[in-house]
Amino acid sequence: MRSRSAWLVLGALAAIVAGAVLLRFVDLAANPGGLYPDEAAEGLDAARLLHQPGFHPDFLVWFQDDGGREALFAYVVAAAFQLFGATVTVLRATAAAFGVAGVLGIWALGRRFGTATGLVAAAWAAGSLWLIAISRDGMRNAIVPFFGAVALIALLHWAARPGRATALVAGAVTSLAALYTYQPLKLLPVLVVVWLVWLRHADRARYDELRGGAVPFAAAFLLVAAPMLAVAVTEPASYFGRAAAVTSLNPDVQTADNPLLHVLRTVAMFGLTGDPNPRHDIASLPLVPLPLGALAGIGAVRLWRMRRDPSHSLILLALPVFLVAPLIATEGGSPHALRALGLAAPLAVAVGLGAVEVAAWGGERWGRAAANAALVGVAVILTAVAVWSGWAYLARPVADRYRAFSYPVVSMADLAAGGPGSAVIVDDYTAMDVLFLDFDRPPAIISPGIAISNPSTYREILALSPNDLSSALGPALGGTARPVAWDPSGSPTVWAVTP
Repeated sequence: MRSRSAWLVLGALAAIVAGAVLLRFVDLAANPGGLYPDEAAEGLDAARLLHQPGFHPDFLVWFQDDGGREALFAYVVAAAFQLFGATVTVLRATAAAFGVAGVLGIWALGRRFGTATGLVAAAWAAGSLWLIAISRDGMRNAIVPFFGAVALIALLHWAARPGRATALVAGAVTSLAALYTYQPLKLLPVLVVVWLVWLRHADRARYDELRGGAVPFAAAFLLVAAPMLAVAVTEPASYFGRAAAVTSLNPDVQTADNPLLHVLRTVAMFGLTGDPNPRHDIASLPLVPLPLGALAGIGAVRLWRMRRDPSHSLILLALPVFLVAPLIATEGGSPHALRALGLAAPLAVAVGLGAVEVAAWGGERWGRAAANAALVGVAVILTAVAVWSGWAYLARPVADRYRAFSYPVVSMADLAAGGPGSAVIVDDYTAMDVLFLDFDRPPAIISPGIAISNPSTYREILALSPNDLSSALGPALGGTARPVAWDPSGSPTVWAVTP
């Protein structure tokens, strides 16, 4: 029979999960709306897996399109499409479901440091505006918090019960999370090495126990990694190209800030700065609100104090290791919400430990009532942050999302799907929206600047600018272009010509 406290914990967890579901699924069909081409790439490949005979990723794990991508998320999306239909809402609902799974994974990770730590960590993840925004986009980035948490749990389990079986599981899970999800978690092997080196210094007895499982760990890691390693060896330009293109090691990288400002803005995401990317820029709010950033800092002090313990040292080392990705990837604006996602699971634990530490301080100074009051205060802050996050995200006007989520391209795809014989003038990247949305009856795709020799072949020709139509059709016919879609301010965004 469960005790009263066990029921309270179960009720708290149920409320946290319910909040996570609400914040990730409410109004998902309309908000954010549109369809960013990176999302369309996932949906398009998932649809191809289901309906295009012979189509499969390289070595069954790697797609060449859209700059090269791990295929794991697309496989899950394909399963969802099979059950519920190939729509944008189902694509994003798959990501949202991973977002909820990430909250549960973070709870299970935090629970290894105590019940209160697990609940606070999960509550932070459930109500984090950063993670809510990521979870509502239909991209593979949404799977990182879940797999990051599961990988850390497997490593902690290996440390707690060293042996062949736990080493095999830890190696396999680490390989899966590192190589089949998204770029930040590729640092997991680095974390494992740094952690073991630290244990050799701090806890030699535990290190010697883990060293006995090094061969099973490595064997499981390499077995799971084999298909992706084959991609890296046979297609190095594709596999390493995306990472190389965004780091400071690339002299041609396009960055919005100088290196010092990039570092300062990235570190300041803990309370001060938000991602300037318009998909994730919600009212210029920081990735981590200041009160929770302060709790994370207190938790980091707790981790440092307990650094000789294998569990605490793993989480402590994970924080700087996973901060490397957003620091060295200088392309675009900073901080970068996606490249920082490796931090989600260990940061949640730090927030949870910070809350427990504050409660412990209160208890030591003023007694049990103060400790309970501190935890209630943390609960109030977490609830307020979750409500504030949901309101800020859901209240964002369409005008703020219109260009960021390619609304004009979606409008063009809808118009092109209206009947046979349509053509659209778009580049290869933008075309992914059209190819996914019009998968059953795709229009002709014509690259900008290409002349159309026989316009009468098409019922209607659509473009995102009248200049594209004039270039393709000549000034006379192109001059007949008429607007057929408009942004919220009333400016035309899609033009059409009927030959």
